[in-house]
Amino acid sequence: MTQPRGSAAKSAALSAALSGAVDLSALKARAEAAQRQPAPPAGPAGGDGPPRPASGDAVIDVTEATFQAEVVERSLHQLVVVDLWAEWCGPCKQLSPVLERMATESGGAWVVAKVDVDANPRIAQLFGAQSIPTIVAIAGGQPVDAFSGALPEPEIRKWINALLDALRDKLPGIRDAETAGGPVEEPEDPRFTEAEEAFERGDFAAAQAAYERILDVEPANELAKNALAQVKFTARAESADPDARAKADADPSDLAAQLDAADLDIAENDVEAGFKRLIDAVRRTAGEDRNKVREHLVALFDLFDPADDRVMKARRDLASALF
Repeated sequence: MTQPRGSAAKSAALSAALSGAVDLSALKARAEAAQRQPAPPAGPAGGDGPPRPASGDAVIDVTEATFQAEVVERSLHQLVVVDLWAEWCGPCKQLSPVLERMATESGGAWVVAKVDVDANPRIAQLFGAQSIPTIVAIAGGQPVDAFSGALPEPEIRKWINALLDALRDKLPGIRDAETAGGPVEEPEDPRFTEAEEAFERGDFAAAQAAYERILDVEPANELAKNALAQVKFTARAESADPDARAKADADPSDLAAQLDAADLDIAENDVEAGFKRLIDAVRRTAGEDRNKVREHLVALFDLFDPADDRVMKARRDLASALF
C-alpha cells in the first residue's frame, strides 16, 4: 500500500493516519491555560515578553504555548506547514532551508511553523511523529496532508502546489497572495526536473542516469542520493515476481525470491517483515550469498530516515546476525 520515503503513497498513508485522529484541542486548552497565568514582567522594550512575529512572516518558531494562535488560528486563513525538527537531525538541515525559502517565495500563501521537538515534545506526540523531519500541512485547523524524510525539492514543490490548488477556495490567504502577484518562484533545477519527469513516465533507467549525473558533480547532494535510492527501489519492486513471497515462504533457500519478496513487503509498507526476511536470510547464508543479501538490505535502509525506529532495530539485528 505504501512505498518508502519520497512517494505519494507514503504521504497519503501518513495523512490518513493523521486525518480525524489528531485532536488539536489539547494544545489549545494548554495554550489557553498559559494565557490565564499572570503576564511576565515587561521586557526592556516595554512589551509583553518576546515580540510576536509579524503576521506576514513566512517562517515562525512555534512552541506549545503559541501553537493555538500561530498554527491552528493562522490556518483558518493561510496554509500552515508544520516542520517538526531537531538540532541534531541531519536530514532536517537539508529540508528546512528548502521549505523556508519556498514559503518566503509564496508571497503569503503559506507559512512554515517550525517546532523543535526536543523543546516541545508534546507537539511531536500529538502528531504521532515516529521520526524527523516530519512535515504536516494544517488548513482550517486540522491536518490535511503530511510526509516524512528529506524529499527532493521538485517533489516538495509538487506537494505544496497540489495543496494550494486544493485549498484555494477555502483559505483566503492563498487567493490574496495570488491577487497580489502570486508566488515568485525561482526556476527549478533542470537536472532534478529531468530526473523527475523520467521517473513519472516510468523510465527508471533515464531517471537513475539523471540522478547519477548530479552526484558525479555533487557527490554530497543528499537529495539526489535519496531520490536515486527511491528510483532504484521502485524499478526493482515493479519488476519483482508477484509470486515471490509465496515462493520465498515455500523455499527459504531461494535467494532471488527472498530479495524480491522483501521489496514487495517494503512496497506494501510491511517494513518490519521485509527487514526480518532479509535478516533471516543473512543468518542462513554465507560468503557471496550473504554479502548479496546484506547489500540489498542496506540499500533498503537508505529509503528511510536513519532515525526511523524500524531501521535502527533492523541495523541492530543485522549486526547480531553478522557477528
